Amino acid sequence: MNTKVDFFFDKATQWKEEFEKLRTIALSTELVEDLKWGCPCYTYEGKNIFLIHGFKEYCALLFFKGALMKDPDKILIQQSENVQAARQIRFTDLQQINDLENELRSYMFEAVEIEESGAKVEMKTTKDFEMVEEFQNKLDNDAVLKEAFETLTPGRQRAYLLHFSSAKQSKTREARIEKCIPQILEGKGLND
Repeated sequence: MNTKVDFFFDKATQWKEEFEKLRTIALSTELVEDLKWGCPCYTYEGKNIFLIHGFKEYCALLFFKGALMKDPDKILIQQSENVQAARQIRFTDLQQINDLENELRSYMFEAVEIEESGAKVEMKTTKDFEMVEEFQNKLDNDAVLKEAFETLTPGRQRAYLLHFSSAKQSKTREARIEKCIPQILEGKGLND
């Protein structure tokens, strides 16, 4: 147990009992407990295995390499189509956690085995993401913008491409692109 993580559990108003139960199960695995991204994160030899986090509608365990897990109980959830590696197990009450306690421990140990094996999730490359026509036209007609975009890290490029492609209307895509051009030219990411 890491006392710097206590604040997460102490400040919780929603999911307090659920968080405490998940922590008890996690600590029984003898993984190292740490605080990352404001959440309890459990590591093995310095590698992130899973974390506990909460949302309005549910709390969850998030396995960083969940896409590689077997999931015999069909309880792992991909948060969105753009999440490539991580998978969640979601809970809406304490009884669900109690009912799945043995399975959760098995999933935790499997996640450690995957990390020990050195297995990696095959991630999509930037070219695998949709390039909206409006942005492609801007890049084709502005060599400085094109060079600035290509100089960005792959993660920053993907963030922009996802942001642009998530707009349903061309007018919205164009507005987003125009708003982001100064950031791209400065070498900044979408959320920098």
